[in-house]
Amino acid sequence: MKKPIGWRVALTLAVLLGSIAAYWWRGQEALKKSPTAPPNPTLKDVAKNGLKLGLDLKGGIHLVMQVKTDDALRVEAQDAVEHLKDESGKRGVTLGSIPLPDSNGFTIPVDEKTDRSKLKDLLKSALSNDWNVDERGSEWRVSFKEPARIQIQDQAVRQAVETIRNRVDALGVAEPVIQRQAKDRILVQLPGVDDPSRVKEIIGTTGLLELKLVDDKGGPFSSLDGAKASYGGAIPAELEVVEGFSEDAEAHTRTTQYYVLKRLAAVNGRDLKNARVGHDKYNQPAVEFFLNANGATKFGKITGDNVGKHLAIVLDKRVQSAPVINGQIHDNGIIEGQFTQEKADALSLVLKSGALPAEMIVLEERTVGPSLGLDSIKQGVLASVVGMFLVFIAMVIYYNLAGVNAVVALLLNSIILLGAMAWLNFTLTLPGIAGFILTIGMAVDSNVLIFERIREEIEGGKAPRAGVDLGFKRAFGTIIDTHVTTICAALFLFQFGTGPVKGFAVTLVIGLMASIFTSVFVSHLLFDLIYGSKERVESISI
Repeated sequence: MKKPIGWRVALTLAVLLGSIAAYWWRGQEALKKSPTAPPNPTLKDVAKNGLKLGLDLKGGIHLVMQVKTDDALRVEAQDAVEHLKDESGKRGVTLGSIPLPDSNGFTIPVDEKTDRSKLKDLLKSALSNDWNVDERGSEWRVSFKEPARIQIQDQAVRQAVETIRNRVDALGVAEPVIQRQAKDRILVQLPGVDDPSRVKEIIGTTGLLELKLVDDKGGPFSSLDGAKASYGGAIPAELEVVEGFSEDAEAHTRTTQYYVLKRLAAVNGRDLKNARVGHDKYNQPAVEFFLNANGATKFGKITGDNVGKHLAIVLDKRVQSAPVINGQIHDNGIIEGQFTQEKADALSLVLKSGALPAEMIVLEERTVGPSLGLDSIKQGVLASVVGMFLVFIAMVIYYNLAGVNAVVALLLNSIILLGAMAWLNFTLTLPGIAGFILTIGMAVDSNVLIFERIREEIEGGKAPRAGVDLGFKRAFGTIIDTHVTTICAALFLFQFGTGPVKGFAVTLVIGLMASIFTSVFVSHLLFDLIYGSKERVESISI
């Protein structure tokens, strides 16, 4: 009895054409997004861009960065101190000189002149429920509650991820990987980057912009000791010494200087609305910044009340310039600093994307050159082609015409694998190529199981056509068992592994699922197409 094969042929063609179409579509989409794409892409250009390549194949930079979350805690504690000072002034509560906060909180000095009852009421009303207050002795300790500490640290890491993503997006890097790892680490992989040092500088720069008043006798000083000497050897708690520089535009020299600034920033990066590249009075590249409504109000007040004084523009705890306030300014300013055009572009990008909530340090850095990635692709493709060719020869020699059947199924398996990876937008890595090669072996192994079972059935006296049907039927359970167990192992690798391991697992899972379809469904269809139309089958070339 002849089997209906029309729907099976249609399904096989649909899967084949769908895989090719998915690969083709993904290649065209990648070319549309690529700034270096040719105006009239060829078939080769589309084929080369059908798969998203990982860092190890495309080249680029790999960074593992750690967020110093203690910085975010100190900033939060500093904000609480400033808010407490404002509220104490409004309520007539006298506060002593509060030392610089740390990552655990801050200390309030208490003596016989302190109205402890009023201070207690002030702390209760001015501070949120995120703080613990230890009222023992001559120093009241205000510290973070543990849930608040964890929340601030977690928020700092999440904000750092978003800030880095904004900066990378502005750089135009295609298909970046930016994700959190562990408690305070961030993985950054940027394929195709041709200037790693510039990108690393942009990503790692904190970008904290602050506008602070220079104290009346705050310099600039040529040395740190000179700055301290002007205050009797010790800088008051409400002031701080910040390093800066003096530039001679004509001689192109830069000299280190020190400024004594008000510790409280008049305006900070949170008040920033936009930044762009401009020019200073010498027509050199500079960075113009623009403030939001809240920042403009604060900036207008501080400049209006301090005409004739110096206002320091501090970027990442370094004074860039300290111009004299000639009149009230509301919503804009300029950062000068003998920038090159490239550095001005980078700084404006950093300021626009927002400051990082805390300093970041690079724990791991790897740079993969494009030539190394290209060599990996060539070697991986060569290994795949040679492996497939040797398998083809071995199968045809050992199984004759049935070996050709296995070769066709294997080719279809490869096309489905590439199409599925393109459609799902998975990234192909070097371990992924290893998974591809392993899939070839697994797919052939399935055909070998089936063909050996067919031989046993025919040698046992079954008719050739019945032997084929029984061979597929009885080998099916073994194939499912081996593939499912391997897929389960690969899924665990994907769930708990990192980048390279995941790349291997993704390719292996897709390849094994395709292998079940091609080695069982398609291979059986090919036997039916060859022998199904014959009235009587005397023998099978196997």
